[in-house]
Amino acid sequence: MALILDTGPLLAALDAADQDHRACAALLTDSVEDLVVPAFVLGELDYWCARRLPPAAWLIFLDDMLAGAYRVEAPTPADLARCRDLQATYRDLGLGLVDSSVVALAERLGEPKVATLDRRHFGVVRPSHVSSLDIRP
Repeated sequence: MALILDTGPLLAALDAADQDHRACAALLTDSVEDLVVPAFVLGELDYWCARRLPPAAWLIFLDDMLAGAYRVEAPTPADLARCRDLQATYRDLGLGLVDSSVVALAERLGEPKVATLDRRHFGVVRPSHVSSLDIRP
């Protein structure tokens, strides 16, 4: 079992001033499942950390990742093809690469759960393996 992580909960967990900080920090620290980060999420998290937080926040996340708190999953060619299909299907929604990669990875791993604060996208997208995603927190 794994929990697929989008950018929002990771950023909120790092940012004590974020309104979702407590819920997201608890979700990550209390989880008994593998915390899986799609590789594209790393780039987006780095960007938002640089814009909103002191440089130490990103380094703390990297230290945690290197210590094994998170498992990074690179996209496969099949994942990228699925991202393309999702982005075409949800063109009017403006679904981007990062969000589509979260869905593609959830499908590949057979996981119904994703941690995200983005209900606008993830509440609409219908994955191929379940009728809808179980959105946490």
